[in-house]
Amino acid sequence: MGLDNVAVHWPRTGRFYDPVAPAEFVDFGEIVDLPRISAPTAALAELIAKTGTIRATAYTELVDLLLGLEGVLYATDAAAEDEDPVIDPDGCSWIASGIERFVAAHRPTGEAVTFESVSTVLRSLLGDGRLAEQQLRWLESRLDALRDERGDPPQWNFTCAELGVLAAFYRRCAERGFAVYADA
Repeated sequence: MGLDNVAVHWPRTGRFYDPVAPAEFVDFGEIVDLPRISAPTAALAELIAKTGTIRATAYTELVDLLLGLEGVLYATDAAAEDEDPVIDPDGCSWIASGIERFVAAHRPTGEAVTFESVSTVLRSLLGDGRLAEQQLRWLESRLDALRDERGDPPQWNFTCAELGVLAAFYRRCAERGFAVYADA
């Protein structure tokens, strides 16, 4: 089935979180009509516009790598603390910022986002830091952990535009005070 990230009202009232009305995301539907928009980007934007939901399964490994944590879109930290797998509005802002920064750094490399391009961009970003050597070792261990038993990397095939739409969903949630419920 997979993981869905569903926009919900924050904080919850009663026992359950109330989903946000899709009307809050209706403008995402305009992305579908943009010239030269890729099919995956259009599909993501259309799903958000119609449901206020993201099918997050495809993005989990990438987002975890970009943000340096495990289970970000599963809200695993929140689940341990609150027993509710929810990303609060501040967490949504943090996720959006991380993806936005990555997309901005990736654009000079090209529109296609692959395991190789992500590796190149992250090495470049971390190589300029104060603790560059330590961070690069950490990155290499994370990249190695993503490879399968044969040493093959994940077959990521995203675009900067698609990741921009992903970031915009979390940014919208943050700006309007919504949370995201991780429905696995």
